[in-house]
Amino acid sequence: MSVPNSQIVIQPAPTGLHRWIPGLRMLATYQRAWLLKDLVAGVVLTAVLVPVGMGYAQAAGLPAIYGLYATIAPLLAYALVGPSRILVLGPDSSLAGIIFATVGPLALGSPERAVSLAGMLAILSGVFCFVAGLARLGFLTDLLSKPIRFGFVNGIALTVLVGQTPKVLGFPAHGENLLRQVQAIASNVVDGKTNPIAVAIGLTCLAVILGFKRWVKRIPGVLVAVVGATVAVWALDLESAVKTVGVLPQGLPMPTLPDVTWPDVVALLPGAFAIALVAFADMSVLSRTFALRHGYEVDGNQELLALGATQTVAGLFQGFAVSASSSRTPVAEAAGAKTQLTGVVGAGCVALLLVAAPGLVRTLPIAALGAVVVSACFSLIEIQEVKRLWRLRRMEFLLAIVSFLGVALIGVIEGIFFAVAIALGAFIWRAWQPYRAVLGRVDGLKGYHDITRHPHARQVPGLVIFRWDAPLFFANAVIFQKSVMAAVAQSPSRVSWVVVAAEPVTDIDVTAADVLLDLDLGLHAAGIELCFAEMKDPVKDHLRRYGTFHALGPHNFFPTLGQAVDKYLDAHGHVEWVDWTDATEAAKFTSPPAPPSGQLPKSKPKKSQRHKR
Repeated sequence: MSVPNSQIVIQPAPTGLHRWIPGLRMLATYQRAWLLKDLVAGVVLTAVLVPVGMGYAQAAGLPAIYGLYATIAPLLAYALVGPSRILVLGPDSSLAGIIFATVGPLALGSPERAVSLAGMLAILSGVFCFVAGLARLGFLTDLLSKPIRFGFVNGIALTVLVGQTPKVLGFPAHGENLLRQVQAIASNVVDGKTNPIAVAIGLTCLAVILGFKRWVKRIPGVLVAVVGATVAVWALDLESAVKTVGVLPQGLPMPTLPDVTWPDVVALLPGAFAIALVAFADMSVLSRTFALRHGYEVDGNQELLALGATQTVAGLFQGFAVSASSSRTPVAEAAGAKTQLTGVVGAGCVALLLVAAPGLVRTLPIAALGAVVVSACFSLIEIQEVKRLWRLRRMEFLLAIVSFLGVALIGVIEGIFFAVAIALGAFIWRAWQPYRAVLGRVDGLKGYHDITRHPHARQVPGLVIFRWDAPLFFANAVIFQKSVMAAVAQSPSRVSWVVVAAEPVTDIDVTAADVLLDLDLGLHAAGIELCFAEMKDPVKDHLRRYGTFHALGPHNFFPTLGQAVDKYLDAHGHVEWVDWTDATEAAKFTSPPAPPSGQLPKSKPKKSQRHKR
């Protein structure tokens, strides 16, 4: 659903407390007509928050109850500091694999230690987000290009899916990496350790969830599957046959600082940074999408601050790292949510469950929660987008595959940093080895064009026009110098001038400026003049500050390529060069119109040797 541009109202930037606490601004403008819709949407949302929260806690290697703790506090915090009106935050499948990979090796099999480590991991990621928000570093998520995101999300989805498969099959299976885990699962299946009842419950729940998602979208299939499995285990007295959640601890989580050591904090830092990066990338895309749908704007840096606050609160209230949910937010939207009051109502209902009815989920089978997470992994996997990359740009397809293999085979945390390194490497390579071309004149086509793409292009005798499609900096300056010299050596005529078409050059650093001086000296020794055309004023300002502009000669800088060519032709009057003429002028040259009766014919115009602008 899209919103016409006329419905998007640009509000003045908030000030004071309203800037830092958007929830106050929402309350000041709240409309009574929204109340019933927010209340109903909050109750509907609760039906999904409970099973999904517990399922993702299990996927993160934590007891199910902590998924509810990680649901309540972040929803309340985001309602206060979050700029988006209906965004739902909570445990997320894309983070579960990162949390498990970070906490698991440090917890050494202790659930209590795993909970403390996960809480500190959330706090550290919150600190990263908060500092980045204050420093206005929201652009950092641009490090994750689409191919990289597709690759690592597919890798995380596969990792989590394999990790949840043993729960659906009814037996434990562990491994240091994805391949070892697959081997452990296969070994248990071959040894006959599969629990038929757990398999039946898990596969049935998975079929119900996927079926409702495809054919009955208005009803949350997760709720139907989880309630059905819980009732079935209770009615058929299967508690002794399958593993269940059991009675939840009664009461609400109290704020507490996780009990971890300083070495633990240091070990958690890479995972915390990865969580901050992934969570904000997901959050920024989702918040912008829903803001556009509902006709309001969100500030990316405020989203970072809000995410930092919610992560910190989640860690302090015995939860774990959270993110914006691409599955629960649409549920709230479809139920009629208007503001973050929906999230507050949902958090209140989950809290009421913990206080008044902790035994309500006693017979909820773990296999059903595994099916919930597996279904979420299916929705994470991007197959069509990766196929599209294959069709459109093979290099970006390769980036997606390498990123996927890094996450799946090396590890989630290592894979994410590997993906970021690939993205930066690809960017540096494109800047290091940019497209460059020698330009020539194509008859009937204004401007100057790449002679390799236009084999019939004509070069002005004695003039090389060279274009460099990137900034000039320390890493590519020597390559630029060698490319210019190669263009001179390959020229079909003896070169007198080199004109650099500098419009694509957006920056020149000190190293590159010194290389330009060396190039100018080398060309001058060979009797060749170095000139520049269409260089941007800010880039010229850099050269003036370095002293390079005056060393090269202000007279060697031209506003346009046409003026540079005209100057060259004026300076070398012996050059034989006839520029192209358009069809209309050509017709004038070949068949001038007959003069009216009684008038003398006009003289025939001569072909111009000037550049056609």
